[in-house]
Amino acid sequence: MNSVPQTLADLKSAIAEQHSALSKRLRQVAQYVMDNPNAIAFGTVAVIAKDASVHPSTLVRFANAFGFSGFSEMQRLFQQKLIQESPSYTERIRIAREELGDESGDTPLQLLTQFAGASAVALEQLRDSVSEQDLERAVDILAAAEATHVVGVRRAFVVATYFAYALRHIDRRAYLIDGVGGMYAEQGGAIGSKDAIIATSFHPYAPETQDVAKAAVERGVPLILITDSQLSPLAALASVCFVVRDAEVHGFRALGSTLCLAQALSISLAYRVDKQRVAG
Repeated sequence: MNSVPQTLADLKSAIAEQHSALSKRLRQVAQYVMDNPNAIAFGTVAVIAKDASVHPSTLVRFANAFGFSGFSEMQRLFQQKLIQESPSYTERIRIAREELGDESGDTPLQLLTQFAGASAVALEQLRDSVSEQDLERAVDILAAAEATHVVGVRRAFVVATYFAYALRHIDRRAYLIDGVGGMYAEQGGAIGSKDAIIATSFHPYAPETQDVAKAAVERGVPLILITDSQLSPLAALASVCFVVRDAEVHGFRALGSTLCLAQALSISLAYRVDKQRVAG
């Protein structure tokens, strides 16, 4: 490393850049660090190592790999970030759930209330975390594309189908890569060099999505990625990467934030196209 990261954002960027060069154990720590910032901020080395399924010395080696003298020095970045964001995202979710009175409740109304509360917090986080520059860049790519190809499987399939639906309703050429008959490669092969691809990929990152997106990028096609971690296998290849953390209740993840982003991009493109039409 050229210098020791001075902020958590700097550290996350360094981790994303160097992830592929890390050892298997250090990559395991990197994933845990990115996914559990509050645990890193508040936990002891012993507890964090146990939760991350690594030896405590691996945490120290991880910190050293990014220029820190020890784990505690790296940990202070996470603590500073929490202080700046008090109450933090995770803390706000905890507060929202505690206000329900009975976290273990499982009636339809209690579950609806929990999902609604957690989703409201996640939407606030989305608004605060997505940059205007990334949004504008994504709309630029979509506006310039002759056609847009959309891919996402399993949970992400909902997002992909929405994009295809929305783009077609604003008179854009949009194609859903759904892999019917196992023809992911054939559908991906139809992506032209002047097109764009939107990929939505959540952990554990479906290989079908990765294969289609990587093949398109190799042909010079710009990739707009929506994912849940900066360590997503496609993040380094994306022209624009949106990291979205959807609400989670009792281990079940919602899609409200991701769909909100998809809608914002689609409608922004519609406004852009309309302005260009009027100006022309």
